[in-house]
Amino acid sequence: MMPNYKNVHNRFKLDNVSYKHEDLMEVAYSYVKEGLPFQQELGLFLLDWLDDYDYVEVQTSGSTGKPKKLKIKKQAMVNSAIATGDFFNLRPGFKVLHCLPSNFIAGKMTIVRAIILGLELDMVQPSVLPRIDYEKKYDFCAFTPMQLKNFANHLDSIKAVIVGGGMVSKHILELIQDKKPNVYETYGMTETVSHIAVRKLNNLDKNEKVAYFKTLPNITISTDDRDCLVIQAPAISDETIVTNDIVKIHTGDSFEWLGRYDNVVNSGGIKLYPEQIERKLQSKIKEDFFISSKPDDTLGEKLVLVIQSESNNLKDEVFEELGKYEKPKEIIHVAKFTETSSGKIHRQRTLDSVQ
Repeated sequence: MMPNYKNVHNRFKLDNVSYKHEDLMEVAYSYVKEGLPFQQELGLFLLDWLDDYDYVEVQTSGSTGKPKKLKIKKQAMVNSAIATGDFFNLRPGFKVLHCLPSNFIAGKMTIVRAIILGLELDMVQPSVLPRIDYEKKYDFCAFTPMQLKNFANHLDSIKAVIVGGGMVSKHILELIQDKKPNVYETYGMTETVSHIAVRKLNNLDKNEKVAYFKTLPNITISTDDRDCLVIQAPAISDETIVTNDIVKIHTGDSFEWLGRYDNVVNSGGIKLYPEQIERKLQSKIKEDFFISSKPDDTLGEKLVLVIQSESNNLKDEVFEELGKYEKPKEIIHVAKFTETSSGKIHRQRTLDSVQ
């Protein structure tokens, strides 16, 4: 029998306490009234989840456009939670660490998985280095890339880890290669009700140099005439989801992410993918940076590197690994990047601020 959003699993626990539906409502009210900011966010979501409506309103991050609110069916969130549970073999009584903000989709889905699958959820205040009991063992946790970097030395206390919300740098990949738990990068967005695909980042088979994203159950993928990913996921969306992510599909259920269609630079007829160039530079540049473009009379668009630094201290060897057309034609220094409400870099607004 398919779980329903109106039900609270009898094995669900929040901070070591079991709750039924009506009890959880009382806890939510108390968090909103008296809790710390991160507990208030949890309380507000629980009130939304437990009310009589069949949907919740979720705000997009705004990293690729203007932030907007979407109405997402609660049953779609249940179906997403079940798909993740099946992929990672999450069972009632498994212990989950929750250290993400509860006001965005990734944090909300961590809570929904616990309620629907009967998981034991430990809430801690979101930060770049969550303060937890390092002696306690967890079965599952979701991190941001920065959290994963700072938590790398303590990963052995968690059986499976997912990371999303930003680029996983080469340095982070190096930090996790010798760790016991499998770490997976997620692919998804608010419209897909969190992730619809994951790719393994460590403990790869000997014949694997890199793993591609593999879709969760009941997800069908294809590409449009822009080579952008098209997603059909009837359990979580009534409509086909057309993304702006350029991908290469390798098998029916796996794909390689190349970059954002919005960010592609056409310089003198050569298509350049900023995200691919950024990966090559990750280990070379300590400051925050991104690759973008500016109009150019000769090339149409010229490649630029935007760096959060007021001094020009980059040496030519930084760009040695780049291809012939990948070296930036200009370096732009910015004192402070413009960020979205979720803390992601807003590329276009940052670039507009210095033009």
